[in-house]
Amino acid sequence: MSENKIPYKIYLTEDEMPKKWYNMRADMKNKPAPLLNPGTGQPLTAEELSPIFCEELVAQELDDTTPFIDIPAEIRDFYKMFRPSPLVRAYCLEEKLGTPAKIYYKFEGNNTSGSHKLNSAIAQAYYAKKQGLKGVTTETGAGQWGTALSMACSYFDLDCKVFMVKVSYEQKPFRREVMRTYGASVVPSPSETTEIGKKILQDHPGTTGSLGCAISEAVEVATKNEGYRYVLGSVLNQVLLHQSVIGLETKAALDKYGIKPDVIIGCAGGGSNLGGLIAPFMGEKLRGEADYQIIAIEPASCPSFTRGTYAYDFCDTGMICPLAKMYTLGSGFIPSANHAGGLRFHGMSSTLSQLYDDGLMEARSVEQTSVFEAAEQFARVEGILPAPESSHAIRAAIDEALKCKETGEEKTIVFGLTGTGYFDLVAYESFHNGTMTDYIPTDEEIAASIAKLPKIG
Repeated sequence: MSENKIPYKIYLTEDEMPKKWYNMRADMKNKPAPLLNPGTGQPLTAEELSPIFCEELVAQELDDTTPFIDIPAEIRDFYKMFRPSPLVRAYCLEEKLGTPAKIYYKFEGNNTSGSHKLNSAIAQAYYAKKQGLKGVTTETGAGQWGTALSMACSYFDLDCKVFMVKVSYEQKPFRREVMRTYGASVVPSPSETTEIGKKILQDHPGTTGSLGCAISEAVEVATKNEGYRYVLGSVLNQVLLHQSVIGLETKAALDKYGIKPDVIIGCAGGGSNLGGLIAPFMGEKLRGEADYQIIAIEPASCPSFTRGTYAYDFCDTGMICPLAKMYTLGSGFIPSANHAGGLRFHGMSSTLSQLYDDGLMEARSVEQTSVFEAAEQFARVEGILPAPESSHAIRAAIDEALKCKETGEEKTIVFGLTGTGYFDLVAYESFHNGTMTDYIPTDEEIAASIAKLPKIG
Protein backbone atom coordinates (compact mmCIF):
# COMPACT_ATOMS: atom_id res chain seq x y z
CA MET A 1 0.00 0.00 0.00
CA SER A 2 1.32 3.45 -0.87
CA GLU A 3 2.64 5.72 1.86
CA ASN A 4 -0.09 8.35 1.57
CA LYS A 5 -2.84 5.77 2.19
CA ILE A 6 -1.67 4.87 5.68
CA PRO A 7 -4.13 6.69 8.00
CA TYR A 8 -3.20 8.72 11.03
CA LYS A 9 -4.93 6.18 13.24
CA ILE A 10 -5.14 2.49 12.47
CA TYR A 11 -8.06 0.80 14.22
CA LEU A 12 -9.00 -2.83 14.43
CA THR A 13 -12.62 -3.91 14.53
CA GLU A 14 -14.07 -5.63 17.60
CA ASP A 15 -13.95 -8.91 15.69
CA GLU A 16 -10.22 -8.42 15.12
CA MET A 17 -9.46 -8.02 18.82
CA PRO A 18 -7.29 -10.80 20.30
CA LYS A 19 -9.24 -13.72 21.72
CA LYS A 20 -6.16 -15.25 23.33
CA TRP A 21 -3.26 -13.86 25.34
CA TYR A 22 0.24 -14.76 24.15
CA ASN A 23 2.72 -16.30 26.60
CA MET A 24 6.28 -15.43 25.50
CA ARG A 25 7.77 -17.98 27.90
CA ALA A 26 6.45 -20.83 25.78
CA ASP A 27 8.86 -19.85 22.99
CA MET A 28 11.84 -19.02 25.21
CA LYS A 29 14.70 -21.51 24.98
CA ASN A 30 16.02 -20.28 28.33
CA LYS A 31 13.00 -20.10 30.61
CA PRO A 32 12.79 -17.46 33.34
CA ALA A 33 14.18 -18.74 36.63
CA PRO A 34 11.43 -19.94 39.00
CA LEU A 35 10.20 -18.02 42.02
CA LEU A 36 11.81 -19.35 45.19
CA ASN A 37 10.52 -19.86 48.69
CA PRO A 38 12.68 -17.48 50.78
CA GLY A 39 12.64 -19.95 53.67
CA THR A 40 13.70 -23.10 51.82
CA GLY A 41 15.34 -21.68 48.69
CA GLN A 42 13.28 -24.15 46.64
CA PRO A 43 10.98 -23.33 43.69
CA LEU A 44 7.55 -22.28 44.86
CA THR A 45 4.64 -24.61 44.25
CA ALA A 46 1.09 -23.72 43.36
CA GLU A 47 0.05 -24.69 46.88
CA GLU A 48 2.54 -22.22 48.38
CA LEU A 49 1.44 -19.39 46.08
CA SER A 50 -2.32 -19.89 46.47
CA PRO A 51 -2.57 -18.08 49.85
CA ILE A 52 -1.15 -14.97 48.13
CA PHE A 53 -2.62 -15.05 44.59
CA CYS A 54 -5.89 -16.24 43.05
CA GLU A 55 -5.81 -19.88 41.98
CA GLU A 56 -6.22 -19.27 38.24
CA LEU A 57 -3.56 -16.54 38.34
CA VAL A 58 -1.17 -18.94 40.07
CA ALA A 59 -1.65 -21.37 37.18
CA GLN A 60 -0.88 -18.59 34.69
CA GLU A 61 2.12 -17.49 36.73
CA LEU A 62 3.71 -20.95 36.61
CA ASP A 63 2.81 -21.83 33.01
CA ASP A 64 5.83 -21.55 30.74
CA THR A 65 4.72 -24.04 28.06
CA THR A 66 1.30 -22.92 26.79
CA PRO A 67 1.77 -20.31 24.03
CA PHE A 68 -1.81 -19.04 23.87
CA ILE A 69 -4.34 -18.80 26.70
CA ASP A 70 -8.02 -18.04 26.10
CA ILE A 71 -9.31 -14.63 27.20
CA PRO A 72 -12.64 -15.30 28.97
CA ALA A 73 -15.68 -13.80 27.25
CA GLU A 74 -16.46 -11.61 30.28
CA ILE A 75 -13.02 -10.00 30.07
CA ARG A 76 -13.28 -9.52 26.30
CA ASP A 77 -16.65 -7.82 26.79
CA PHE A 78 -15.08 -5.42 29.28
CA TYR A 79 -12.14 -4.81 26.92
CA LYS A 80 -14.63 -3.56 24.32
CA MET A 81 -15.23 -0.46 26.46
CA PHE A 82 -11.76 0.81 25.53
CA ARG A 83 -10.25 -1.68 23.11
CA PRO A 84 -9.07 -2.00 20.46
CA SER A 85 -6.87 1.01 21.09
CA PRO A 86 -5.47 3.04 18.18
CA LEU A 87 -2.08 2.68 16.58
CA VAL A 88 -1.18 6.24 15.58
CA ARG A 89 1.20 7.39 12.86
CA ALA A 90 3.07 10.38 14.30
CA TYR A 91 3.10 12.35 11.04
CA CYS A 92 3.32 15.70 12.83
CA LEU A 93 6.26 14.62 14.98
CA GLU A 94 8.05 13.22 11.95
CA GLU A 95 7.63 16.54 10.12
CA LYS A 96 8.78 18.56 13.13
CA LEU A 97 11.91 16.43 13.47
CA GLY A 98 12.60 16.45 9.75
CA THR A 99 13.33 12.75 9.87
CA PRO A 100 12.91 10.10 7.18
CA ALA A 101 11.92 7.68 9.95
CA LYS A 102 8.32 6.55 10.22
CA ILE A 103 7.06 6.75 13.81
CA TYR A 104 4.06 4.92 15.23
CA TYR A 105 2.76 4.79 18.78
CA LYS A 106 0.25 2.49 20.43
CA PHE A 107 -1.95 4.72 22.58
CA GLU A 108 -3.25 3.07 25.75
CA GLY A 109 -4.63 6.18 27.47
CA ASN A 110 -8.15 6.14 26.08
CA ASN A 111 -9.86 4.87 29.25
CA THR A 112 -10.70 6.41 32.63
CA SER A 113 -7.67 4.84 34.33
CA GLY A 114 -5.55 6.75 31.82
CA SER A 115 -3.20 3.87 31.09
CA HIS A 116 -2.62 0.32 29.90
CA LYS A 117 -3.02 -1.05 33.43
CA LEU A 118 -6.72 -1.82 32.96
CA ASN A 119 -5.78 -4.71 30.64
CA SER A 120 -4.53 -6.77 33.59
CA ALA A 121 -6.65 -5.21 36.35
CA ILE A 122 -9.88 -6.46 34.86
CA ALA A 123 -8.43 -9.94 34.38
CA GLN A 124 -7.17 -10.21 37.95
CA ALA A 125 -10.44 -8.87 39.38
CA TYR A 126 -12.39 -11.33 37.24
CA TYR A 127 -10.46 -14.32 38.60
CA ALA A 128 -10.83 -13.01 42.18
CA LYS A 129 -14.59 -12.74 41.74
CA LYS A 130 -14.75 -16.16 40.08
CA GLN A 131 -12.98 -17.62 43.12
CA GLY A 132 -15.55 -16.06 45.44
CA LEU A 133 -13.19 -13.68 47.23
CA LYS A 134 -14.25 -10.61 49.21
CA GLY A 135 -11.56 -8.34 47.86
CA VAL A 136 -7.96 -7.72 46.87
CA THR A 137 -5.00 -5.65 48.04
CA THR A 138 -2.35 -4.00 45.93
CA GLU A 139 0.31 -1.32 45.66
CA THR A 140 0.49 1.57 43.22
CA GLY A 141 3.23 4.01 42.28
CA ALA A 142 2.03 6.91 40.15
CA GLY A 143 -1.51 5.64 40.60
CA GLN A 144 -2.41 4.24 37.19
CA TRP A 145 -2.51 0.67 38.47
CA GLY A 146 -4.46 1.59 41.60
CA THR A 147 -6.96 3.51 39.49
CA ALA A 148 -7.36 0.66 37.04
CA LEU A 149 -7.81 -1.92 39.80
CA SER A 150 -10.34 0.24 41.65
CA MET A 151 -12.37 0.44 38.41
CA ALA A 152 -12.17 -3.32 37.88
CA CYS A 153 -13.12 -4.11 41.48
CA SER A 154 -16.05 -1.71 41.30
CA TYR A 155 -17.26 -3.53 38.18
CA PHE A 156 -17.16 -6.90 39.97
CA ASP A 157 -18.28 -5.55 43.39
CA LEU A 158 -15.00 -6.42 45.14
CA ASP A 159 -13.34 -4.56 48.00
CA CYS A 160 -10.08 -2.89 46.94
CA LYS A 161 -7.33 -1.83 49.34
CA VAL A 162 -4.54 0.23 47.77
CA PHE A 163 -1.17 1.16 49.28
CA MET A 164 0.09 4.15 47.30
CA VAL A 165 3.76 5.16 47.39
CA LYS A 166 3.87 8.15 49.71
CA VAL A 167 5.61 10.55 47.33
CA SER A 168 2.98 9.86 44.63
CA TYR A 169 0.17 10.04 47.19
CA GLU A 170 1.33 13.59 47.92
CA GLN A 171 2.23 14.58 44.33
CA LYS A 172 -0.92 13.19 42.70
CA PRO A 173 -3.91 13.78 45.04
CA PHE A 174 -6.41 13.72 42.18
CA ARG A 175 -5.33 10.25 41.11
CA ARG A 176 -6.03 9.19 44.68
CA GLU A 177 -9.51 10.70 44.49
CA VAL A 178 -10.35 8.79 41.32
CA MET A 179 -9.56 5.57 43.19
CA ARG A 180 -11.78 6.63 46.06
CA THR A 181 -14.55 7.51 43.61
CA TYR A 182 -14.52 3.89 42.48
CA GLY A 183 -14.72 2.70 46.09
CA ALA A 184 -11.11 1.86 46.91
CA SER A 185 -9.43 2.69 50.21
CA VAL A 186 -6.07 4.39 49.63
CA VAL A 187 -3.25 4.50 52.21
CA PRO A 188 0.11 6.29 51.77
CA SER A 189 2.99 3.81 52.02
CA PRO A 190 4.92 3.14 54.15
CA SER A 191 2.21 3.49 56.78
CA GLU A 192 1.52 2.82 60.44
CA THR A 193 -1.33 0.46 59.52
CA THR A 194 0.89 -2.62 59.00
CA GLU A 195 3.73 -4.21 60.95
CA ILE A 196 6.08 -4.06 57.98
CA GLY A 197 5.16 -0.42 57.36
CA LYS A 198 6.04 0.47 60.93
CA LYS A 199 9.39 -1.31 60.59
CA ILE A 200 10.25 0.46 57.33
CA LEU A 201 9.43 3.84 58.91
CA GLN A 202 11.61 2.96 61.87
CA ASP A 203 14.52 1.93 59.64
CA HIS A 204 14.05 4.79 57.15
CA PRO A 205 12.56 7.81 58.99
CA GLY A 206 11.00 10.34 56.63
CA THR A 207 11.19 8.03 53.61
CA THR A 208 9.10 8.94 50.57
CA GLY A 209 8.46 5.23 50.01
CA SER A 210 8.86 2.93 47.04
CA LEU A 211 6.92 0.27 45.19
CA GLY A 212 8.87 -2.33 47.17
CA CYS A 213 7.57 -0.85 50.45
CA ALA A 214 3.98 -0.72 49.21
CA ILE A 215 4.12 -4.31 47.97
CA SER A 216 5.19 -5.50 51.44
CA GLU A 217 2.25 -3.78 53.09
CA ALA A 218 -0.28 -5.03 50.55
CA VAL A 219 0.91 -8.63 50.86
CA GLU A 220 0.77 -8.46 54.67
CA VAL A 221 -2.84 -7.27 54.62
CA ALA A 222 -3.89 -9.86 52.02
CA THR A 223 -2.40 -12.79 53.93
CA LYS A 224 -3.84 -11.67 57.28
CA ASN A 225 -7.42 -11.16 56.08
CA GLU A 226 -9.61 -14.10 55.11
CA GLY A 227 -11.17 -13.84 51.67
CA TYR A 228 -8.51 -11.50 50.28
CA ARG A 229 -5.67 -12.03 47.83
CA TYR A 230 -2.85 -9.82 46.64
CA VAL A 231 -2.71 -8.62 43.02
CA LEU A 232 0.20 -6.90 41.29
CA GLY A 233 0.23 -4.47 38.38
CA SER A 234 3.59 -5.37 36.87
CA VAL A 235 6.65 -7.68 37.11
CA LEU A 236 4.77 -11.00 37.30
CA ASN A 237 4.47 -13.42 34.38
CA GLN A 238 0.68 -13.33 34.60
CA VAL A 239 0.67 -9.54 34.14
CA LEU A 240 2.87 -9.67 31.04
CA LEU A 241 0.50 -12.32 29.72
CA HIS A 242 -2.57 -10.08 30.12
CA GLN A 243 -0.74 -7.09 28.67
CA SER A 244 0.12 -9.02 25.52
CA VAL A 245 -3.14 -7.64 24.07
CA ILE A 246 -1.16 -4.42 23.45
CA GLY A 247 1.41 -6.08 21.23
CA LEU A 248 -1.06 -8.43 19.56
CA GLU A 249 -3.23 -5.48 18.51
CA THR A 250 -0.17 -3.50 17.44
CA LYS A 251 1.09 -6.29 15.21
CA ALA A 252 -2.35 -6.92 13.72
CA ALA A 253 -2.70 -3.21 12.88
CA LEU A 254 0.74 -3.09 11.27
CA ASP A 255 0.10 -6.29 9.34
CA LYS A 256 -3.07 -4.72 7.87
CA TYR A 257 -0.83 -2.33 5.95
CA GLY A 258 2.14 -4.62 5.42
CA ILE A 259 4.32 -2.62 7.83
CA LYS A 260 7.28 -4.28 9.56
CA PRO A 261 8.87 -2.26 12.37
CA ASP A 262 12.63 -1.98 12.70
CA VAL A 263 12.73 -0.59 16.23
CA ILE A 264 10.29 -1.26 19.09
CA ILE A 265 10.58 0.89 22.23
CA GLY A 266 8.91 0.68 25.62
CA CYS A 267 9.41 2.30 29.01
CA ALA A 268 10.43 -0.15 31.72
CA GLY A 269 9.77 -0.12 35.45
CA GLY A 270 8.59 -3.59 36.39
CA GLY A 271 7.90 -4.62 32.81
CA SER A 272 4.12 -4.69 32.22
CA ASN A 273 3.96 -2.20 29.33
CA LEU A 274 7.24 -3.23 27.73
CA GLY A 275 6.47 -6.94 27.98
CA GLY A 276 2.98 -6.47 26.59
CA LEU A 277 4.08 -4.33 23.65
CA ILE A 278 6.94 -6.53 22.50
CA ALA A 279 5.27 -9.92 23.12
CA PRO A 280 4.34 -11.07 19.58
CA PHE A 281 7.42 -9.44 18.04
CA MET A 282 9.70 -11.13 20.57
CA GLY A 283 7.85 -14.36 19.82
CA GLU A 284 8.83 -14.08 16.15
CA LYS A 285 12.39 -13.29 17.19
CA LEU A 286 12.53 -16.30 19.52
CA ARG A 287 11.19 -18.60 16.81
CA GLY A 288 13.64 -17.22 14.24
CA GLU A 289 10.87 -15.84 12.01
CA ALA A 290 11.90 -12.16 12.11
CA ASP A 291 14.30 -9.79 13.82
CA TYR A 292 13.71 -6.48 15.56
CA GLN A 293 15.70 -4.00 17.60
CA ILE A 294 13.88 -3.93 20.95
CA ILE A 295 14.80 -1.19 23.43
CA ALA A 296 13.80 -0.86 27.09
CA ILE A 297 13.98 2.68 28.49
CA GLU A 298 14.26 3.25 32.23
CA PRO A 299 14.89 6.26 34.49
CA ALA A 300 18.51 7.06 35.33
CA SER A 301 17.37 7.43 38.94
CA CYS A 302 16.25 3.78 39.10
CA PRO A 303 18.38 1.92 36.52
CA SER A 304 17.74 -1.75 37.29
CA PHE A 305 18.53 -3.02 33.77
CA THR A 306 21.50 -0.80 33.01
CA ARG A 307 23.20 -0.76 36.42
CA GLY A 308 21.57 -3.58 38.34
CA THR A 309 22.75 -7.10 39.07
CA TYR A 310 21.15 -10.25 37.66
CA ALA A 311 20.43 -12.24 40.79
CA TYR A 312 17.74 -13.61 43.07
CA ASP A 313 16.21 -10.89 45.20
CA PHE A 314 13.07 -10.07 47.13
CA CYS A 315 10.37 -8.28 45.14
CA ASP A 316 9.56 -6.14 48.16
CA THR A 317 11.44 -3.96 50.64
CA GLY A 318 10.02 -5.81 53.64
CA MET A 319 11.46 -9.09 52.34
CA ILE A 320 8.30 -11.13 52.87
CA CYS A 321 7.57 -11.95 49.21
CA PRO A 322 8.99 -14.79 47.11
CA LEU A 323 12.46 -14.45 45.63
CA ALA A 324 12.69 -13.70 41.92
CA LYS A 325 15.74 -13.83 39.67
CA MET A 326 15.86 -10.46 38.00
CA TYR A 327 17.96 -7.43 37.24
CA THR A 328 17.83 -5.63 40.57
CA LEU A 329 19.27 -2.72 42.50
CA GLY A 330 18.53 -4.52 45.76
CA SER A 331 15.20 -4.71 47.57
CA GLY A 332 16.41 -2.10 50.06
CA PHE A 333 17.09 0.44 47.32
CA ILE A 334 14.67 3.37 47.62
CA PRO A 335 14.77 5.54 44.48
CA SER A 336 14.79 9.31 44.56
CA ALA A 337 11.38 10.97 44.40
CA ASN A 338 11.30 11.38 40.62
CA HIS A 339 8.03 12.01 38.85
CA ALA A 340 7.78 8.75 36.91
CA GLY A 341 6.25 6.95 39.88
CA GLY A 342 5.33 3.88 37.87
CA LEU A 343 9.00 3.21 37.10
CA ARG A 344 10.32 3.50 40.66
CA PHE A 345 10.82 -0.23 41.26
CA HIS A 346 14.13 -1.77 42.28
CA GLY A 347 13.81 -4.84 40.04
CA MET A 348 12.54 -6.05 36.69
CA SER A 349 10.30 -8.82 35.39
CA SER A 350 12.01 -12.23 35.47
CA THR A 351 10.85 -12.88 31.92
CA LEU A 352 12.28 -9.63 30.58
CA SER A 353 15.43 -10.05 32.68
CA GLN A 354 16.09 -13.42 31.03
CA LEU A 355 15.48 -12.00 27.55
CA TYR A 356 17.83 -9.10 28.30
CA ASP A 357 20.48 -11.41 29.71
CA ASP A 358 20.22 -13.53 26.56
CA GLY A 359 20.92 -10.44 24.43
CA LEU A 360 17.50 -10.41 22.78
CA MET A 361 16.81 -6.81 23.76
CA GLU A 362 18.78 -3.77 24.89
CA ALA A 363 18.29 -1.17 27.60
CA ARG A 364 19.03 2.52 28.09
CA SER A 365 18.52 4.94 30.97
CA VAL A 366 17.57 8.60 30.63
CA GLU A 367 17.40 11.60 33.00
CA GLN A 368 14.00 13.03 33.83
CA THR A 369 14.64 16.59 32.57
CA SER A 370 15.48 15.11 29.17
CA VAL A 371 12.33 12.98 29.39
CA PHE A 372 10.13 16.01 30.05
CA GLU A 373 11.74 17.93 27.19
CA ALA A 374 10.63 15.10 24.91
CA ALA A 375 7.18 15.00 26.53
CA GLU A 376 6.63 18.69 25.90
CA GLN A 377 7.87 18.42 22.31
CA PHE A 378 5.51 15.50 21.69
CA ALA A 379 2.52 17.22 23.32
CA ARG A 380 2.96 20.35 21.20
CA VAL A 381 2.81 18.51 17.90
CA GLU A 382 0.79 15.34 18.57
CA GLY A 383 -1.86 16.85 20.86
CA ILE A 384 -1.59 14.34 23.73
CA LEU A 385 -0.10 15.18 27.12
CA PRO A 386 1.88 12.01 27.86
CA ALA A 387 2.46 10.39 31.24
CA PRO A 388 6.02 10.71 32.61
CA GLU A 389 6.50 6.95 32.28
CA SER A 390 5.48 6.93 28.60
CA SER A 391 7.70 9.92 27.97
CA HIS A 392 10.79 7.79 28.51
CA ALA A 393 9.81 5.87 25.37
CA ILE A 394 9.08 9.15 23.56
CA ARG A 395 12.59 10.36 24.42
CA ALA A 396 14.14 7.26 22.91
CA ALA A 397 11.89 7.33 19.84
CA ILE A 398 12.87 10.94 19.13
CA ASP A 399 16.54 10.07 19.60
CA GLU A 400 16.26 7.15 17.16
CA ALA A 401 14.40 9.32 14.64
CA LEU A 402 17.12 11.98 14.83
CA LYS A 403 19.76 9.31 14.18
CA CYS A 404 17.83 8.44 11.03
CA LYS A 405 17.91 12.12 10.08
CA GLU A 406 21.71 12.03 10.29
CA THR A 407 22.13 8.76 8.38
CA GLY A 408 19.21 9.04 5.97
CA GLU A 409 17.84 5.66 7.03
CA GLU A 410 14.08 5.22 6.69
CA LYS A 411 13.52 3.07 9.75
CA THR A 412 10.07 2.31 11.12
CA ILE A 413 9.89 3.02 14.86
CA VAL A 414 7.08 1.82 17.13
CA PHE A 415 6.75 2.85 20.76
CA GLY A 416 4.24 2.42 23.53
CA LEU A 417 2.36 5.47 24.78
CA THR A 418 1.18 3.89 28.02
CA GLY A 419 -1.10 6.69 29.14
CA THR A 420 -1.88 10.34 29.66
CA GLY A 421 -0.25 12.82 32.02
CA TYR A 422 -3.20 14.92 33.14
CA PHE A 423 -2.72 13.81 36.75
CA ASP A 424 1.00 14.59 36.53
CA LEU A 425 0.81 18.36 36.23
CA VAL A 426 2.87 18.88 39.39
CA ALA A 427 5.70 17.24 37.49
CA TYR A 428 5.16 19.43 34.44
CA GLU A 429 5.05 22.46 36.74
CA SER A 430 8.39 21.46 38.26
CA PHE A 431 9.88 21.11 34.79
CA HIS A 432 8.54 24.47 33.58
CA ASN A 433 9.65 26.27 36.75
CA GLY A 434 13.18 24.90 36.42
CA THR A 435 13.06 23.16 39.79
CA MET A 436 13.21 19.63 38.40
CA THR A 437 16.50 17.86 39.11
CA ASP A 438 18.26 14.80 37.74
CA TYR A 439 19.33 12.65 40.66
CA ILE A 440 21.43 9.68 39.61
CA PRO A 441 22.48 7.16 42.29
CA THR A 442 26.20 6.75 42.81
CA ASP A 443 28.05 3.49 42.25
CA GLU A 444 28.64 3.38 46.00
CA GLU A 445 24.90 3.65 46.78
CA ILE A 446 24.03 0.85 44.39
CA ALA A 447 26.91 -1.33 45.60
CA ALA A 448 25.80 -0.94 49.20
CA SER A 449 22.31 -2.09 48.29
CA ILE A 450 23.52 -4.97 46.12
CA ALA A 451 25.76 -6.17 48.97
CA LYS A 452 22.59 -7.01 50.93
CA LEU A 453 21.17 -9.37 48.29
CA PRO A 454 20.02 -12.69 49.73
CA LYS A 455 22.53 -15.52 49.43
CA ILE A 456 21.09 -18.18 47.16
CA GLY A 457 22.97 -21.29 46.07
